Amino acid sequence: MAEPRTAALPKVVVIGGGITGLAAAAELSGAAGGPARARVVLREAADRVGGKLHGGEVGGIRVDLGAESMLARRPEAVELARAVGLGEAITAPTGAKAAVWTRGRLRPLPGGQLMGVPGDLAALAASGVLTEEGLRRVHDERPAELGEDVAIGAYLAERLGQEVVDRLVEPLLGGVYAGRAEEISLRAAVPQLLALARGGGSLVEGVHKMLDRPSAGGPVFAGLPGGLGTLPVAVAEACRRAGAELRLGSPVGELRRTPDGWLVDGEAFDAVLLAVPAPVAARLLAREAPAAAAELAAVEYAGMALVTMAFRRADLPEPPPGSGFLVPPVDGRSIKAATFSSQKWGWLAESAPDAFVLRTSLGRYREEAALDLDDAELVARSLADLREAVGLTAVPYATEVTRWRAGLPQYPVGHLDRIARIRTAARELGGLALAGAAFDGVGIPACVGSARRAVEDLLTPAPGPGAPEGE
Repeated sequence: MAEPRTAALPKVVVIGGGITGLAAAAELSGAAGGPARARVVLREAADRVGGKLHGGEVGGIRVDLGAESMLARRPEAVELARAVGLGEAITAPTGAKAAVWTRGRLRPLPGGQLMGVPGDLAALAASGVLTEEGLRRVHDERPAELGEDVAIGAYLAERLGQEVVDRLVEPLLGGVYAGRAEEISLRAAVPQLLALARGGGSLVEGVHKMLDRPSAGGPVFAGLPGGLGTLPVAVAEACRRAGAELRLGSPVGELRRTPDGWLVDGEAFDAVLLAVPAPVAARLLAREAPAAAAELAAVEYAGMALVTMAFRRADLPEPPPGSGFLVPPVDGRSIKAATFSSQKWGWLAESAPDAFVLRTSLGRYREEAALDLDDAELVARSLADLREAVGLTAVPYATEVTRWRAGLPQYPVGHLDRIARIRTAARELGGLALAGAAFDGVGIPACVGSARRAVEDLLTPAPGPGAPEGE
Protein backbone atom coordinates (compact mmCIF):
# COMPACT_ATOMS: atom_id res chain seq x y z
CA MET A 1 0.00 0.00 0.00
CA ALA A 2 1.42 3.37 -1.04
CA GLU A 3 2.44 5.83 1.64
CA PRO A 4 0.30 8.99 1.85
CA ARG A 5 1.86 11.86 -0.06
CA THR A 6 2.08 13.87 3.15
CA ALA A 7 4.54 11.34 4.56
CA ALA A 8 7.23 12.86 2.34
CA LEU A 9 6.69 16.31 3.80
CA PRO A 10 8.83 17.50 6.71
CA LYS A 11 7.31 17.26 10.15
CA VAL A 12 7.25 20.70 11.75
CA VAL A 13 6.18 21.73 15.24
CA VAL A 14 4.80 25.24 15.67
CA ILE A 15 5.11 26.32 19.30
CA GLY A 16 2.57 28.99 20.17
CA GLY A 17 -1.08 29.30 19.21
CA GLY A 18 -1.49 33.05 18.98
CA ILE A 19 -2.23 34.60 15.61
CA THR A 20 1.44 34.28 14.60
CA GLY A 21 1.61 30.55 15.30
CA LEU A 22 -1.77 29.95 13.70
CA ALA A 23 -0.74 31.88 10.58
CA ALA A 24 2.45 29.80 10.39
CA ALA A 25 0.48 26.57 10.79
CA ALA A 26 -1.90 27.71 8.06
CA GLU A 27 0.98 28.45 5.68
CA LEU A 28 2.66 25.13 6.39
CA SER A 29 -0.47 22.96 6.23
CA GLY A 30 -2.03 24.59 3.18
CA ALA A 31 -4.91 26.10 5.13
CA ALA A 32 -3.89 29.57 3.93
CA GLY A 33 -4.67 28.60 0.34
CA GLY A 34 -1.38 27.23 -0.97
CA PRO A 35 -0.17 23.64 -1.13
CA ALA A 36 0.66 21.72 2.02
CA ARG A 37 4.36 22.17 2.77
CA ALA A 38 4.71 20.23 6.01
CA ARG A 39 3.01 17.91 8.45
CA VAL A 40 2.14 20.27 11.24
CA VAL A 41 1.77 19.90 14.98
CA LEU A 42 0.86 23.10 16.83
CA ARG A 43 1.37 23.20 20.59
CA GLU A 44 -0.20 25.90 22.73
CA ALA A 45 0.17 26.16 26.51
CA ALA A 46 -3.27 27.73 27.04
CA ASP A 47 -6.56 25.94 26.61
CA ARG A 48 -7.55 28.24 23.75
CA VAL A 49 -5.98 29.67 20.61
CA GLY A 50 -5.60 33.33 19.74
CA GLY A 51 -3.37 34.85 22.38
CA LYS A 52 -4.21 38.54 22.52
CA LEU A 53 -7.01 38.09 20.00
CA HIS A 54 -9.53 37.06 22.61
CA GLY A 55 -13.29 37.34 22.52
CA GLY A 56 -15.67 37.18 25.44
CA GLU A 57 -19.00 38.43 26.71
CA VAL A 58 -19.80 41.50 28.78
CA GLY A 59 -23.41 41.81 29.86
CA GLY A 60 -24.37 39.13 27.37
CA ILE A 61 -22.78 41.01 24.47
CA ARG A 62 -20.01 39.45 22.39
CA VAL A 63 -16.97 41.75 22.43
CA ASP A 64 -13.21 41.72 22.05
CA LEU A 65 -11.22 41.58 25.28
CA GLY A 66 -7.94 42.04 23.41
CA ALA A 67 -7.10 43.54 20.03
CA GLU A 68 -10.25 44.86 18.34
CA SER A 69 -9.07 46.03 14.92
CA MET A 70 -6.43 45.20 12.34
CA LEU A 71 -4.61 47.47 9.93
CA ALA A 72 -6.34 47.09 6.56
CA ARG A 73 -3.71 48.85 4.46
CA ARG A 74 -1.27 46.02 5.12
CA PRO A 75 -2.64 42.99 3.30
CA GLU A 76 -1.47 39.99 5.33
CA ALA A 77 -4.19 39.76 7.97
CA VAL A 78 -7.01 40.49 5.53
CA GLU A 79 -5.60 37.84 3.17
CA LEU A 80 -5.53 35.29 5.99
CA ALA A 81 -9.11 36.11 6.97
CA ARG A 82 -10.21 35.60 3.38
CA ALA A 83 -8.31 32.33 3.08
CA VAL A 84 -10.20 30.84 6.04
CA GLY A 85 -13.61 31.92 4.83
CA LEU A 86 -14.10 35.27 6.56
CA GLY A 87 -13.68 37.49 3.52
CA GLU A 88 -17.33 38.46 3.27
CA ALA A 89 -17.41 39.32 6.98
CA ILE A 90 -14.55 41.84 6.99
CA THR A 91 -15.96 45.20 7.96
CA ALA A 92 -14.67 48.74 8.27
CA PRO A 93 -15.31 51.04 11.24
CA THR A 94 -18.30 53.34 11.00
CA GLY A 95 -16.33 56.47 10.26
CA ALA A 96 -16.97 58.05 13.65
CA LYS A 97 -14.02 60.31 14.42
CA ALA A 98 -11.44 59.94 17.17
CA ALA A 99 -10.31 62.72 19.48
CA VAL A 100 -7.48 63.66 21.82
CA TRP A 101 -8.35 64.58 25.40
CA THR A 102 -5.77 67.19 26.20
CA ARG A 103 -5.45 70.58 27.81
CA GLY A 104 -8.83 70.16 29.49
CA ARG A 105 -11.08 69.20 26.60
CA LEU A 106 -11.71 66.80 23.74
CA ARG A 107 -10.08 67.95 20.52
CA PRO A 108 -10.31 66.28 17.08
CA LEU A 109 -7.47 63.94 16.24
CA PRO A 110 -5.95 65.76 13.26
CA GLY A 111 -6.26 63.99 9.94
CA GLY A 112 -3.35 63.69 7.56
CA GLN A 113 -0.77 62.54 10.10
CA LEU A 114 1.59 59.58 10.33
CA MET A 115 1.97 58.32 13.91
CA GLY A 116 1.40 61.86 15.13
CA VAL A 117 3.68 63.58 12.62
CA PRO A 118 1.47 66.12 10.84
CA GLY A 119 1.11 66.28 7.09
CA ASP A 120 -1.80 68.71 7.08
CA LEU A 121 -0.97 71.87 8.97
CA ALA A 122 -4.45 73.33 8.48
CA ALA A 123 -6.05 70.27 10.11
CA LEU A 124 -3.50 70.43 12.90
CA ALA A 125 -4.26 74.08 13.60
CA ALA A 126 -8.04 73.52 13.46
CA SER A 127 -7.83 70.67 15.96
CA GLY A 128 -6.54 72.85 18.77
CA VAL A 129 -4.36 70.01 20.05
CA LEU A 130 -1.25 72.22 20.06
CA THR A 131 -0.85 75.68 21.49
CA GLU A 132 0.04 78.60 19.22
CA GLU A 133 3.63 78.22 20.32
CA GLY A 134 3.55 74.50 19.49
CA LEU A 135 2.12 75.24 16.03
CA ARG A 136 4.83 77.81 15.34
CA ARG A 137 7.46 75.24 16.29
CA VAL A 138 6.04 72.68 13.86
CA HIS A 139 6.12 75.29 11.09
CA ASP A 140 9.72 76.01 12.03
CA GLU A 141 11.14 72.60 11.09
CA ARG A 142 14.75 72.23 12.13
CA PRO A 143 17.45 69.76 11.18
CA ALA A 144 18.06 66.90 13.60
CA GLU A 145 20.76 64.26 13.98
CA LEU A 146 19.56 60.97 12.53
CA GLY A 147 22.35 58.39 12.38
CA GLU A 148 21.65 54.70 11.94
CA ASP A 149 18.82 54.74 14.47
CA VAL A 150 17.36 57.16 16.97
CA ALA A 151 14.52 57.32 19.46
CA ILE A 152 11.36 58.72 17.89
CA GLY A 153 10.70 61.17 20.69
CA ALA A 154 14.16 62.72 20.74
CA TYR A 155 14.34 63.07 16.96
CA LEU A 156 10.90 64.59 16.51
CA ALA A 157 11.22 66.90 19.52
CA GLU A 158 14.38 68.35 18.00
CA ARG A 159 12.84 68.60 14.56
CA LEU A 160 9.21 69.61 15.24
CA GLY A 161 9.12 70.52 18.93
CA GLN A 162 8.28 68.79 22.18
CA GLU A 163 4.58 69.62 22.01
CA VAL A 164 3.93 67.52 18.92
CA VAL A 165 5.68 64.63 20.67
CA ASP A 166 3.78 65.04 23.95
CA ARG A 167 0.31 65.68 22.51
CA LEU A 168 0.26 63.53 19.36
CA VAL A 169 3.18 61.15 18.90
CA GLU A 170 3.20 59.88 22.47
CA PRO A 171 -0.51 58.94 22.70
CA LEU A 172 -0.54 57.36 19.24
CA LEU A 173 2.59 55.32 19.93
CA GLY A 174 1.11 54.40 23.29
CA GLY A 175 -1.91 52.95 21.55
CA VAL A 176 0.31 50.66 19.48
CA TYR A 177 3.20 49.77 21.79
CA ALA A 178 2.11 50.97 25.24
CA GLY A 179 5.61 52.40 25.18
CA ARG A 180 7.48 55.69 25.49
CA ALA A 181 8.42 57.89 22.56
CA GLU A 182 11.76 58.82 24.12
CA GLU A 183 12.83 55.16 23.97
CA ILE A 184 11.12 53.62 20.93
CA SER A 185 13.27 53.11 17.83
CA LEU A 186 12.33 55.16 14.78
CA ARG A 187 13.90 52.55 12.52
CA ALA A 188 11.99 49.65 14.06
CA ALA A 189 8.61 51.23 14.79
CA VAL A 190 7.98 53.71 11.96
CA PRO A 191 10.35 52.86 9.08
CA GLN A 192 8.28 54.96 6.65
CA LEU A 193 9.09 58.03 8.71
CA LEU A 194 12.77 57.11 8.78
CA ALA A 195 12.77 56.90 4.98
CA LEU A 196 11.20 60.35 4.76
CA ALA A 197 13.73 61.75 7.20
CA ARG A 198 16.63 60.33 5.23
CA GLY A 199 15.20 61.66 1.99
CA GLY A 200 15.79 65.25 3.07
CA GLY A 201 13.37 68.11 2.76
CA SER A 202 10.41 68.91 4.96
CA LEU A 203 9.12 66.05 7.09
CA VAL A 204 5.64 67.58 7.12
CA GLU A 205 5.58 67.85 3.33
CA GLY A 206 6.86 64.29 3.05
CA VAL A 207 4.03 62.95 5.23
CA HIS A 208 1.52 64.97 3.20
CA LYS A 209 2.76 63.51 -0.09
CA MET A 210 2.82 59.97 1.30
CA LEU A 211 -0.75 60.16 2.56
CA ASP A 212 -1.96 61.88 -0.62
CA ARG A 213 -1.06 58.90 -2.81
CA PRO A 214 -3.97 56.93 -4.32
CA SER A 215 -2.69 53.78 -2.61
CA ALA A 216 -3.28 55.45 0.75
CA GLY A 217 -7.07 55.52 0.21
CA GLY A 218 -9.66 53.19 1.68
CA PRO A 219 -10.31 52.25 5.30
CA VAL A 220 -7.24 52.24 7.51
CA PHE A 221 -8.59 49.56 9.86
CA ALA A 222 -10.85 46.53 9.63
CA GLY A 223 -12.73 44.30 12.02
CA LEU A 224 -15.03 41.28 12.09
CA PRO A 225 -18.60 40.88 13.35
CA GLY A 226 -18.41 39.26 16.75
CA GLY A 227 -14.93 40.70 17.19
CA LEU A 228 -11.44 39.84 16.04
CA GLY A 229 -11.49 36.94 18.50
CA THR A 230 -13.35 35.07 15.75
CA LEU A 231 -10.28 35.16 13.47
CA PRO A 232 -7.98 32.75 15.37
CA VAL A 233 -10.87 30.32 15.87
CA ALA A 234 -11.51 30.27 12.12
CA VAL A 235 -7.79 29.85 11.33
CA ALA A 236 -7.53 26.99 13.81
CA GLU A 237 -10.49 25.20 12.23
CA ALA A 238 -9.02 25.66 8.76
CA CYS A 239 -5.71 24.20 9.97
CA ARG A 240 -7.49 21.16 11.41
CA ARG A 241 -9.33 20.62 8.13
CA ALA A 242 -5.99 20.78 6.33
CA GLY A 243 -4.62 18.02 8.55
CA ALA A 244 -2.70 20.00 11.16
CA GLU A 245 -2.78 18.64 14.69
CA LEU A 246 -3.54 21.29 17.33
CA ARG A 247 -2.66 20.43 20.91
CA LEU A 248 -4.07 22.89 23.41
CA GLY A 249 -3.10 22.93 27.07
CA SER A 250 0.28 21.61 25.93
CA PRO A 251 3.18 23.72 27.22
CA VAL A 252 6.61 22.78 25.87
CA GLY A 253 9.25 21.87 28.40
CA GLU A 254 12.42 21.18 26.39
CA LEU A 255 13.96 21.64 22.96
CA ARG A 256 17.00 19.62 21.94
CA ARG A 257 18.91 19.69 18.66
CA THR A 258 19.82 16.31 17.19
CA PRO A 259 21.82 15.34 14.08
CA ASP A 260 18.53 14.68 12.28
CA GLY A 261 16.36 17.52 13.55
CA TRP A 262 14.83 18.43 16.88
CA LEU A 263 13.38 16.71 19.91
CA VAL A 264 10.49 18.56 21.53
CA ASP A 265 9.81 16.95 24.89
CA GLY A 266 11.23 13.78 23.35
CA GLU A 267 9.14 13.86 20.16
CA ALA A 268 11.12 14.04 16.91
CA PHE A 269 10.56 16.83 14.38
CA ASP A 270 12.41 17.97 11.30
CA ALA A 271 12.02 21.61 12.23
CA VAL A 272 10.73 23.98 14.91
CA LEU A 273 8.96 27.29 14.48
CA LEU A 274 8.82 29.33 17.68
CA ALA A 275 5.89 31.76 17.83
CA VAL A 276 5.94 32.60 21.51
CA PRO A 277 6.85 35.72 23.53
CA ALA A 278 10.57 36.43 23.76
CA PRO A 279 10.95 35.30 27.40
CA VAL A 280 9.41 31.92 26.58
CA ALA A 281 11.64 31.52 23.53
CA ALA A 282 14.64 32.44 25.70
CA ARG A 283 13.84 29.66 28.15
CA LEU A 284 13.35 27.08 25.40
CA LEU A 285 16.62 27.99 23.63
CA ALA A 286 18.79 28.39 26.72
CA ARG A 287 20.47 25.00 26.20
CA GLU A 288 20.93 24.93 22.42
CA ALA A 289 21.44 28.63 21.66
CA PRO A 290 22.53 30.45 24.82
CA ALA A 291 23.62 33.62 22.99
CA ALA A 292 20.26 33.92 21.21
CA ALA A 293 18.49 33.12 24.48
CA ALA A 294 20.30 35.97 26.21
CA GLU A 295 19.26 38.37 23.45
CA LEU A 296 15.65 37.19 23.70
CA ALA A 297 15.65 37.54 27.47
CA ALA A 298 16.69 41.18 27.09
CA VAL A 299 13.51 42.07 25.15
CA GLU A 300 11.30 44.05 27.52
CA TYR A 301 7.50 44.11 27.58
CA ALA A 302 4.79 46.54 28.65
CA GLY A 303 1.62 45.58 30.48
CA MET A 304 -1.81 47.13 30.25
CA ALA A 305 -5.35 46.63 31.51
CA LEU A 306 -8.54 46.91 29.47
CA VAL A 307 -11.77 47.86 31.21
CA THR A 308 -14.84 46.98 29.14
CA MET A 309 -18.19 48.39 30.27
CA ALA A 310 -21.75 47.94 29.08
CA PHE A 311 -24.36 50.66 29.71
CA ARG A 312 -28.06 50.73 29.02
CA ARG A 313 -28.73 53.27 26.29
CA ALA A 314 -31.80 54.38 28.22
CA ASP A 315 -29.43 55.57 30.97
CA LEU A 316 -27.50 57.81 28.58
CA PRO A 317 -29.06 61.18 27.74
CA GLU A 318 -26.87 61.00 24.65
CA PRO A 319 -23.93 58.75 23.78
CA PRO A 320 -20.41 60.14 24.06
CA PRO A 321 -19.24 61.71 20.79
CA GLY A 322 -17.12 59.99 18.17
CA SER A 323 -15.31 56.67 18.26
CA GLY A 324 -13.26 57.47 21.36
CA PHE A 325 -10.20 59.42 22.38
CA LEU A 326 -6.51 59.18 23.16
CA VAL A 327 -4.97 60.67 26.28
CA PRO A 328 -1.43 62.10 26.25
CA PRO A 329 0.48 60.85 29.31
CA VAL A 330 1.67 64.40 29.90
CA ASP A 331 -1.88 65.30 30.98
CA GLY A 332 -1.60 62.97 33.98
CA ARG A 333 -4.88 61.07 33.64
CA SER A 334 -5.49 57.50 34.77
CA ILE A 335 -6.68 56.19 31.43
CA LYS A 336 -4.56 56.22 28.28
CA ALA A 337 -7.42 55.84 25.82
CA ALA A 338 -11.15 55.21 25.54
CA THR A 339 -12.94 53.45 22.68
CA PHE A 340 -16.68 53.89 22.21
CA SER A 341 -17.08 50.47 20.66
CA SER A 342 -20.80 50.74 19.94
CA GLN A 343 -20.12 53.82 17.82
CA LYS A 344 -16.95 52.54 16.22
CA TRP A 345 -18.39 49.22 14.99
CA GLY A 346 -21.72 48.99 13.23
CA TRP A 347 -21.98 45.25 13.87
CA LEU A 348 -21.83 45.84 17.62
CA ALA A 349 -24.52 48.52 17.56
CA GLU A 350 -26.75 46.18 15.53
CA SER A 351 -26.15 43.16 17.76
CA ALA A 352 -26.92 45.09 20.97
CA PRO A 353 -29.11 48.09 20.05
CA ASP A 354 -30.25 48.72 23.63
CA ALA A 355 -26.73 48.77 25.05
CA PHE A 356 -23.70 51.01 24.73
CA VAL A 357 -20.29 49.35 25.03
CA LEU A 358 -17.05 51.20 25.63
CA ARG A 359 -13.64 50.33 26.93
CA THR A 360 -10.69 52.12 28.45
CA SER A 361 -7.01 51.20 28.71
CA LEU A 362 -4.69 51.86 31.62
CA GLY A 363 -0.96 51.27 32.07
CA ARG A 364 2.05 51.45 29.81
CA TYR A 365 5.76 50.62 29.82
CA ARG A 366 7.19 51.26 33.30
CA GLU A 367 3.77 52.36 34.52
CA GLU A 368 2.19 48.98 35.13
CA ALA A 369 1.13 49.66 38.73
CA ALA A 370 -2.43 49.99 37.48
CA LEU A 371 -2.45 46.26 36.75
CA ASP A 372 -2.15 45.53 40.45
CA LEU A 373 -5.24 47.54 41.38
CA ASP A 374 -8.41 45.55 41.91
CA ASP A 375 -11.14 45.49 39.28
CA ALA A 376 -13.44 47.88 41.15
CA GLU A 377 -10.69 50.52 41.40
CA LEU A 378 -9.86 50.28 37.69
CA VAL A 379 -13.53 50.70 36.84
CA ALA A 380 -13.85 53.63 39.26
CA ARG A 381 -10.80 55.41 37.82
CA SER A 382 -12.08 54.87 34.29
CA LEU A 383 -15.51 56.27 35.14
CA ALA A 384 -13.99 59.30 36.88
CA ASP A 385 -11.97 60.19 33.79
CA LEU A 386 -14.92 59.55 31.47
CA ARG A 387 -17.09 61.81 33.61
CA GLU A 388 -14.57 64.63 33.26
CA ALA A 389 -13.84 64.02 29.58
CA VAL A 390 -17.33 63.50 28.14
CA GLY A 391 -19.73 64.09 31.03
CA LEU A 392 -20.61 60.40 31.40
CA THR A 393 -22.51 59.91 34.66
CA ALA A 394 -24.33 56.64 33.98
CA VAL A 395 -23.42 53.46 35.84
CA PRO A 396 -22.51 50.39 33.76
CA TYR A 397 -24.65 47.31 34.26
CA ALA A 398 -21.75 44.99 33.43
CA THR A 399 -17.95 45.34 33.47
CA GLU A 400 -14.97 43.16 32.62
CA VAL A 401 -11.31 43.87 33.41
CA THR A 402 -8.69 42.12 31.29
CA ARG A 403 -5.04 42.37 32.30
CA TRP A 404 -2.37 41.83 29.66
CA ARG A 405 0.80 41.49 31.71
CA ALA A 406 3.93 41.59 29.54
CA GLY A 407 1.55 42.12 26.66
CA LEU A 408 3.47 44.27 24.18
CA PRO A 409 7.20 43.97 23.33
CA GLN A 410 9.19 47.19 23.35
CA TYR A 411 11.28 48.30 20.37
CA PRO A 412 14.13 50.42 21.77
CA VAL A 413 16.96 51.88 19.71
CA GLY A 414 19.02 48.94 18.42
CA HIS A 415 16.10 46.49 18.50
CA LEU A 416 16.42 45.45 14.86
CA ASP A 417 20.11 44.68 15.32
CA ARG A 418 19.19 42.42 18.24
CA ILE A 419 16.58 40.62 16.12
CA ALA A 420 19.13 40.13 13.33
CA ARG A 421 21.55 38.49 15.76
CA ILE A 422 18.81 36.18 17.05
CA ARG A 423 17.86 35.11 13.53
CA THR A 424 21.48 34.54 12.58
CA ALA A 425 21.85 32.18 15.54
CA ALA A 426 18.67 30.35 14.52
CA ARG A 427 19.94 29.86 10.97
CA GLU A 428 23.22 28.49 12.26
CA LEU A 429 21.38 25.86 14.28
CA GLY A 430 19.29 24.84 11.28
CA GLY A 431 15.68 23.75 11.28
CA LEU A 432 14.69 26.63 13.55
CA ALA A 433 12.84 29.88 12.91
CA LEU A 434 11.26 32.49 15.16
CA ALA A 435 8.32 34.81 14.59
CA GLY A 436 5.94 37.06 16.44
CA ALA A 437 5.33 40.53 17.78
CA ALA A 438 8.85 40.84 19.18
CA PHE A 439 10.37 40.52 15.71
CA ASP A 440 8.61 42.27 12.84
CA GLY A 441 5.96 44.55 14.34
CA VAL A 442 3.22 44.28 16.94
CA GLY A 443 0.16 44.65 14.69
CA ILE A 444 -1.85 41.69 13.45
CA PRO A 445 -0.75 42.02 9.79
CA ALA A 446 2.85 42.32 10.97
CA CYS A 447 2.50 39.11 13.00
CA VAL A 448 1.02 37.26 10.01
CA GLY A 449 3.84 38.60 7.84
CA SER A 450 6.36 37.49 10.47
CA ALA A 451 4.88 33.99 10.34
CA ARG A 452 5.20 33.89 6.56
CA ARG A 453 8.82 35.01 6.76
CA ALA A 454 9.59 32.35 9.35
CA VAL A 455 8.04 29.63 7.19
CA GLU A 456 10.21 30.67 4.25
CA ASP A 457 13.30 30.79 6.48
CA LEU A 458 12.48 27.32 7.75
CA LEU A 459 11.82 25.65 4.40
CA THR A 460 14.32 27.47 2.17
CA PRO A 461 17.69 25.67 2.13
CA ALA A 462 20.54 27.78 3.44
CA PRO A 463 23.11 28.80 0.81
CA GLY A 464 26.09 26.51 0.58
CA PRO A 465 29.61 27.54 1.62
CA GLY A 466 30.74 30.50 -0.43
CA ALA A 467 27.37 30.97 -2.13
CA PRO A 468 25.90 34.45 -2.00
CA GLU A 469 22.67 35.02 -0.13
CA GLY A 470 19.61 34.45 -2.32
CA GLU A 471 21.12 31.82 -4.65
